[in-house]
Order: sequence, then C-alpha cells, then structure tokens
Amino acid sequence: MSASRVPPRVLTVAGSDSGGGAGIQADLKTMLALGVHGMSVITAVTAQDSLGVQGAWELPVQAVRAQYRSVVDDIGVQAVKTGMLASAELVEAVAELISGTDAPAVVDPVGVSKHGDPLLAASALDSVRTKLLPAATVATPNLDEVAQLTGVHVESEGDLRRAAAAVLAYGPRWVLIKGGHLAGDAVDLLTDGTEEHWLRAPRHDNRHTHGTGCTLASAIASGLAQGLTVPQAATAAKEYVTGAIAAGFALGAGIGPVDHGWRFRSRP
Repeated sequence: MSASRVPPRVLTVAGSDSGGGAGIQADLKTMLALGVHGMSVITAVTAQDSLGVQGAWELPVQAVRAQYRSVVDDIGVQAVKTGMLASAELVEAVAELISGTDAPAVVDPVGVSKHGDPLLAASALDSVRTKLLPAATVATPNLDEVAQLTGVHVESEGDLRRAAAAVLAYGPRWVLIKGGHLAGDAVDLLTDGTEEHWLRAPRHDNRHTHGTGCTLASAIASGLAQGLTVPQAATAAKEYVTGAIAAGFALGAGIGPVDHGWRFRSRP
C-alpha cells in the first residue's frame, strides 16, 4: 500500500477484555470494520467473560506513557479514544497525554462493566471530572456514569438535557448522553450546549449487548479520524452500533457481545 493509501490511524487507550466483547478488543474490531487502522495503549488487564469480571490488574503509569509515546511519536494519530482507566493516577496521566496530542479525543468515562463490576476507583472520579473531561472533544457517558460523575439521575428522555448540561460544565466540547437504559426507543442526545442532535433508533430485543459503549466511542473516533464532524461521526456511529446490537450473539453462559462484523455477515 502506498503512503497515500494508508488508512486514518486511531489510538485506543483502554483495558483488555479477555472475552473479546468490550475494551481494547471491541475497539480494534470496530476500527477495522470502519476502515481505520487501530492501535492500542493497554491500561489494565481484566479476567472477564460473559458472566462478569473476575479480576483486574492496572498497568504502571510508566508502561502506559511508554505505549502512548511509542505510537504517537512514530506513527501519529488522527483520533484518540479512551476507555477503562482504573485509577486516579492513570486518569491524570492519560488526560495529560491526550491534552498534548493534536487530535480529537473521544472520552468514554467507563465506571462499571455491563455486569455491574467496578472498573474505576471511586477515588478517580474527581480526576475524571477535573482532568479528563476538559481534554475531551466528545464525552460519551451512559446514564449510570452521568449519575456517578454529576449526581444527575435521568428517569426519562426529558432529563437528558439536564444531564448533558451537567457533564458539559466539566469542560468537554461535546457530550453524547447515551439513553439506552431508558424505556422505549434507544435515544441519545448529542450537544455542545448550543446545537442539539437527537439520535434515535429502534430498540432491539436482544440481551447480548456487551461492549456497546466501547464500540460506540470507537466508532465516533473512527469517523472523526476520517474527517467527519462530531455530529456526522456520532450519527454514523449510532447506525453502526444499532446494527451491531441487532446482530449480537450468545457467547458463554451470560451476556454475549454485539457483533462488530455485522456488515460483513449481512452481505449476500
């Protein structure tokens, strides 16, 4: 492949999911499916399957910094996505790294797993608010993470604006409040405080949704790396994730993953 045909490069800074449905593994699958070159900085290793997280071990800050610098300084990036950062020390180090990188950053403020297992130390929440969110081009919290970070509890679609304002107060340029836990259609609100974009999709009756948040954030980062605006990238990401949820499949004895390759498998 000639230099002119090198795909856009996206870097994910997140934890490893040994079951392959979320985390680094979901991020890289999403990036491949969407036509960008995915690269990774692993922040933590989890022992994880369809039933939950059996263990998690964070990497030293030195190892995270070294991975990041290796990729950014030699290969370069067109977008960065962050996921599980585990501790205040890692949150602050990653916030500093992405603040110094001339590329859009999609911050998925991962707090708990799909099964309710904690993936972020309570002591790290203030660092997320004061260091990580201000460095974000787009923040993509779900409703549990909104409550954890801001104290705002979303009970209905009408509460999404209040949730968005509470997150924007910490400094990200855009916020996408994921309303997937509400009843009815899957409705997300994307806003920068001035313009609003309501992203709606039919709700699919499929319990196999492991990795949804990681996948959405990675899809947005992939779109930004390809030159899309934030609203364009979020709209395209919503379409991709909706298809992946619809095609989610059973794996193990618990909650299976979304299907990152659904577009390949749906072709005749």
